Amino acid sequence: MTAAPRIDYRKLAPKAFQTLYQLSTGLRRDLLGQRLIDLVFLRVSQINGCAFCIDMHWRDLIELGVEPRHLNAVAGWREAPFFDARERAAFEWAEIVTTIATSDASDEAFARLREHFSDEEIAELGFVIAAINAWNRLNVSLRVPVPQTV
Repeated sequence: MTAAPRIDYRKLAPKAFQTLYQLSTGLRRDLLGQRLIDLVFLRVSQINGCAFCIDMHWRDLIELGVEPRHLNAVAGWREAPFFDARERAAFEWAEIVTTIATSDASDEAFARLREHFSDEEIAELGFVIAAINAWNRLNVSLRVPVPQTV
């Protein structure tokens, strides 16, 4: 990032920050799986151009043992052979929800999602998508930099 960070929202709005953080840590990893959640976090962050979150979730997936080659193909998931049908359905839905102003959350798209997820899982996936979109919007608009070291 070439522009300087604008403000430190974590310090200036600590209650809201903590609430969003609790939402993120409260997501049902036992229901959806950590890999799927982090893949969705990565894909949505790519769409939103959030370098901070792309870096964070790429590193999280590496720690889970996901191959770097597979992660490099997330943006091209439709053509890449590395993702199963459930992950593809989650990617499609995440893209639709993230770009809701210009996309169509059609009955057909929802039916494709339902082929791979229960209603409970769909509800949880909705919160996964909502949470990462909130983080992306904060980080991009307030120019949160990618850490130089980890």
